[in-house]
Amino acid sequence: MKLGMVGLPNSGKSALFNALTGSRVASGNYPFSTIDKNVGIVIVGDPRLQVISDIYESKKITHATIEFVDIAGLVKGSRDGSGLGNKFLSHIREMDGLVHVVRCFEDENIPHVDGDIDPVRDMETIDMELIFADMEQVNKRIEKVKKENKSGKGGREEIALLERVMGWLEDEKPVKTMEITLDERVVLGGMGLLTFKPMIYVANISEEDYECIYGDNPKNSVIVNMRKYLSDKYSGNEEVFVVAAKMEEDLLDMNDDEKLEFLEEIGASEPALSKITAAGYSALNLMSFLTAGPKEVRAWTIPSGTTAHRAAGKIHTDIERGFIRAEIVNYDVLVEKGTYNACKDAGLVRLEGKEYVVQEGDIILFRFNV
Repeated sequence: MKLGMVGLPNSGKSALFNALTGSRVASGNYPFSTIDKNVGIVIVGDPRLQVISDIYESKKITHATIEFVDIAGLVKGSRDGSGLGNKFLSHIREMDGLVHVVRCFEDENIPHVDGDIDPVRDMETIDMELIFADMEQVNKRIEKVKKENKSGKGGREEIALLERVMGWLEDEKPVKTMEITLDERVVLGGMGLLTFKPMIYVANISEEDYECIYGDNPKNSVIVNMRKYLSDKYSGNEEVFVVAAKMEEDLLDMNDDEKLEFLEEIGASEPALSKITAAGYSALNLMSFLTAGPKEVRAWTIPSGTTAHRAAGKIHTDIERGFIRAEIVNYDVLVEKGTYNACKDAGLVRLEGKEYVVQEGDIILFRFNV
């Protein structure tokens, strides 16, 4: 899973990137202090793996990972090449989803590119730049399909879809809010449309405003307005995650005991990473299944709704090709019974075929022959 971090310059993207990945990239107080993209791999912590490892006495634990990419800031006119726009757009087309960091903090030492703090305006700026960029992309695709089908017979269905998408974008609505079929989703998914990608919204506040994060206290009217904007635009299907990126970045200089003590003092149960990785899984409709044995316990990330046959291919194409069956035990059942053999003796290991839909927490042994 690749998540690209986007937002206006000086929104705190690099500070949040550092906090999430443990990196030390430049976090300047001037626009475009990030020029080239920065990439960091983050382990998705899963306490179940250690429990399973203890049961199997495994030699190795391998967690799922997320790749975060910190990308140069976007400004008004980026789709026309303003700022570092063209480079920005080429980078984010590669991402599976986007993390939109919105500046909600005041700091006279860090200028805002538009002169003052207005998160809703900034969100609209990013939204419109992505919409305009998609319009250009769709228009190019329409022209290409027409050129490839000069007789007028081929490509009619695709052109009809693209023209419908163009109308949607002209109404200033993101493509992901359209009602489309599965086949249409496949067509659009291959175009790298920016407004088709899942988006996680992060309100970057100051340390002084941090208390509004963890107690359901919506006193911060800025956050309330952001949530209303998204509710109006996406019919209530989007959430705003509130973090203090600079403070999260400062946690890098603390050892584990100091981090725990600090988080307890401010009433936080976990750092920002846990919330954002969980949001990433949810936004991209992902889940994990597990494999276990004496050599390794491992979490594998797959889209929700994946069949056992396709999940096998996540491990190796040979396993998918030679699939015979999946032997599955539920994590909670394994923990209750204590061993795999005890689950088997109790008739709690299920035998499933190719079309079985994998569930979160399934521990799977694939049988195959090639």
